[in-house]
Amino acid sequence: MVLMNPVATDAQTPVAAAQTALPVKKRPLLPKRLAFIKPSFWLPVLVLIVVLGFAWNFVAKDNPYLLPPLAKVGEALASNPVFYLHNAWVTLSVALIGLAIGFVASYVLAIVISELPIARRAIMPVAVVLNVTPLVAIAPALVVAFGFGPEPKLIVTALICFFPILINVSTGLRSVPQSVVQVFSTLHASRAEMLWHVRMPSALPFLFTALRIVFPLSIIGAVVAELAAPGAAEGLGTVISIASSNNRLPVVYAAIFCLAILGSLLLAIITGVERRVLHWHESVIGAQS
Repeated sequence: MVLMNPVATDAQTPVAAAQTALPVKKRPLLPKRLAFIKPSFWLPVLVLIVVLGFAWNFVAKDNPYLLPPLAKVGEALASNPVFYLHNAWVTLSVALIGLAIGFVASYVLAIVISELPIARRAIMPVAVVLNVTPLVAIAPALVVAFGFGPEPKLIVTALICFFPILINVSTGLRSVPQSVVQVFSTLHASRAEMLWHVRMPSALPFLFTALRIVFPLSIIGAVVAELAAPGAAEGLGTVISIASSNNRLPVVYAAIFCLAILGSLLLAIITGVERRVLHWHESVIGAQS
């Protein structure tokens, strides 16, 4: 019989324990808020922009009446940046004010139709008809009714933003699990308490989904209103309309470039706010992992 060496056994025990220990997670070199510094974040976008730029100039070389060269668009922007900044601010002001009006109206109606089924049956068909109505066609009528001031543009922008918020918020208010509703019912919570503490927090992910749609959409609504409502003197939509009638394509595409920047900035802002407010929600946690 061979006796085991107790010293050797004791010496091997820490090694075995170390081998069975759980692996330690390595900390990332950069925090998540600085992830955009990594080349894997910005390099694909940069490569795509360069490829699209070469494709643009290739098409513009043989079709100058379809696309102006990017150099001429840059010259148009650099020649008078204050002009574009001023008109961009006018369009952005109309977009944000119209969005605020549409948001308040749609949010209040979403609460009403979520609490009163009879109101839902009455309001939703009218909202659907309003959504499928071409708002460009009613812009001249709004000018006749309200004059050449900002009111027609604000109304058109608010109407364009109205339906996505109404649908998403009303769906979110009614998406509370029945188990949660039963718990609050056993606690004798009132309808106002249910709305404030349960339904409105439950609707936040749906609300931010709608806002990610309507923030850039508000820019489109403001431009459509400026193009369709006669009498507008400022705004990027007016710049596009006047420049296209004078066959100044570089100015047209310079204004379109400004609109793209505005929409992208609004989308980035609302996405950042969503990550702050909904840091507990699984959609944000999954996106950051």
